[in-house]
Amino acid sequence: MNRMIAFGAAAVVALSIGQATADEQAELVIDGQDFVTKLDAPDDSPLPEILSGWRFRSSETQALQTDDFENPAMIFAEYGEDLWETADGEAGKSCADCHGDASESMKGLRATMPRWHDGKDTLFTLEDHINWSREEHQKAKPWKWESQEMLAMTAYIGLQSRGMPVVVKTDGKAAPWFEKGKELYYTRVGQLDMACAHCHENNYGNMIRADHLSQGQINGFPVYRLKWQGMGSIHRRFKGCMDNIRATPYKRGSDEFTALELYLASRGQGLSVETPSLRN
Repeated sequence: MNRMIAFGAAAVVALSIGQATADEQAELVIDGQDFVTKLDAPDDSPLPEILSGWRFRSSETQALQTDDFENPAMIFAEYGEDLWETADGEAGKSCADCHGDASESMKGLRATMPRWHDGKDTLFTLEDHINWSREEHQKAKPWKWESQEMLAMTAYIGLQSRGMPVVVKTDGKAAPWFEKGKELYYTRVGQLDMACAHCHENNYGNMIRADHLSQGQINGFPVYRLKWQGMGSIHRRFKGCMDNIRATPYKRGSDEFTALELYLASRGQGLSVETPSLRN
């Protein structure tokens, strides 16, 4: 049997026994604020509608995200707030010394990432921006991509954009990165000879083993994933997907993953930033 036919058949069988695990019609409301988790797809989208990964999670997980006191990701955001106020590096400066109140200075930043950085003449993720600022202004060592400090800071900065629509630029100097990300999304790789699209475009809504396949939207990252028992970046999730299909993953922070991040962000234009979100 053809590998992809077998994959599809397995997903259909799993769907018949696992569909009840999530409420795809649920609406996300946090502290009285409504979040956009479902949109009509634009004419040039390969998807019939745009759906946040939140709609594919179990009802129990959905409930946790609606309550900041219960959402374990908020612990990381609180740690990020402490780091924001803490002086570091040879310059002896904190983030607050330059940027002041994060709720004002960082508002909207997460919603536009990745984006072009003129100073370095390349596309920057949020992690890149943080490390550039540490080295340039604080004269501090960069944080590792998946360090607790980096995850906490991206969660805290991302929180300042929570509820705002994702709006990334894919034209101008970012255009080649967008095209590269799109190419990667549809390229078959690994021993299973699969592309991102096989799960997140052709089979979203189906069950594969115990996983309810989403569209792979990234508007909630960094996320606290129950499977990880901790926070993880977008690039950690990319690596996990490539590991699952027996492919050699790119490095976190690589041009390939940064390009893929831009392309995926563009597929979720208009969804609300949910950072820091909770996933199964």
